Amino acid sequence: MHSGDEKTVVAILAVPRLYALDVSIPAYVFGRHPGYRVLVCGDSGDESPQVVAADIRPTHSLSDMEGADIVVIPGYENPEEPIPASYVEALRGAVERGARIVAVCTGVFALAASGTLDGRTATTHWQFTGLLRETHPGVDVVDNQLFIEDGAIITSAGASAGMDVCLHVVRTDFGIAAADGVAKEVVSSPVRGANEPQYMDARTPARADLRATREWVISNLGSPITVQRMADHSLLSRRTFIRRFARETGMPPMHWVASQRIIGARRLLEDSDWSVERIAGATGFGTASNFRNLFRREVGVTPSAYRTSYRSDQRLSVGAGARDAVQPGDGPFRAGGEPAQ
Repeated sequence: MHSGDEKTVVAILAVPRLYALDVSIPAYVFGRHPGYRVLVCGDSGDESPQVVAADIRPTHSLSDMEGADIVVIPGYENPEEPIPASYVEALRGAVERGARIVAVCTGVFALAASGTLDGRTATTHWQFTGLLRETHPGVDVVDNQLFIEDGAIITSAGASAGMDVCLHVVRTDFGIAAADGVAKEVVSSPVRGANEPQYMDARTPARADLRATREWVISNLGSPITVQRMADHSLLSRRTFIRRFARETGMPPMHWVASQRIIGARRLLEDSDWSVERIAGATGFGTASNFRNLFRREVGVTPSAYRTSYRSDQRLSVGAGARDAVQPGDGPFRAGGEPAQ
């Protein structure tokens, strides 16, 4: 359900013992785009500690969450301890009516307590995956993954992953260019992929990481790119390159290249009037026919349909008027709750 001004309503659930950063990040990210209206919902009568490390209080009641399109559950301390039944029931109702759910870090425990994660795949901060698996055996828990999208439910690792998952939602709702713009405004890198690992057991030396090679690929998507060319650019053997690349990105090199070509194509469909044929050449798909087939397989619609849908959504977003978002100094940003950058 959209608000009266056609904005997508985001309700952040102010659960007891919440981590302030897991509230300020989604409030700030979604608040930077005019297509969202942000609420912080909770039970004002709950006298239990509401927050860890800053003073963040609900600005709206739990009943106001009933009209939200997106519900964000922040992480909270001691997730093995139950949260009030009113919060669990509110989450169950949100899932049943079809709202999109974003559970950051240990926020997944509140969602699991509602029973709505049974039979679904989920993740959480790596320190708590064992506990989640033990306390909620009906959930298929995945270790060491940045975030997982299972239908309308997204679960993620800790705070920095919360930034990635919020930008992922913006990209889904308003396109890659919009997500890039928000990322730039909040001084963040563009969203990382869901399959990227939360951590690496063996840290690659800074001089040896593959960021420069990934940037080179993105700048040369229209050129023939092979694993060997990437390995040569990295000054590594093919075998060493493949191993390090998978460790840094969570996927094989050519799978990552294919995903970057799709992202590049989406960006051009959104921001340019280039023909399908020109975009196909610029992003390395070769022929327009090959581009259409691969784009439809990955995105679910043809390039032309994607462009038409995106521009229609943009017109609705512009028509929504000035942004109506939680800002520093208002609502949840009280007494030291300044959003992190």
